[in-house]
Amino acid sequence: MSSQEFPGAAANSPHEDGSTAGTPENTPGSTPAQAPAERREITVRRAPKYVPFLILGGLLGVAAAAIISYGLPANESYDPNTVFGFFMVLCSAGGVLLGAVAALLLDRLSVRRAQHAVVESVPDTEPDSLPDQGPEHDGGAGPEGRA
Repeated sequence: MSSQEFPGAAANSPHEDGSTAGTPENTPGSTPAQAPAERREITVRRAPKYVPFLILGGLLGVAAAAIISYGLPANESYDPNTVFGFFMVLCSAGGVLLGAVAALLLDRLSVRRAQHAVVESVPDTEPDSLPDQGPEHDGGAGPEGRA
């Protein structure tokens, strides 16, 4: 794993061979070169995405309109497709509204179940000490150059 994935690894092994000799942190009586890390308390929660709830409510409204217009006995003076279009507008609007209410209720439940965590900022590493800089920095051995 790289030092970016484990924030403590950068302070414990700044050299490539894993030694910490000669670093300011290990020299007795010296002060660290970097400012102390800032600690903050954050709230972590899982909030629902609203758009899928709205879409699902609208689709359920269209299905309800199809059941109302084609499943129930019809009046002979109205075309069934016209009745379906009328009920589709009403039922899909109601379904979108009910989907929004369901998303809001789940959002309120997620606020109640929120957890608090303490995070600590990690200073950025030097650009030349990054473990993996991507395929463009591999010395020209891209996928087409491999056998």
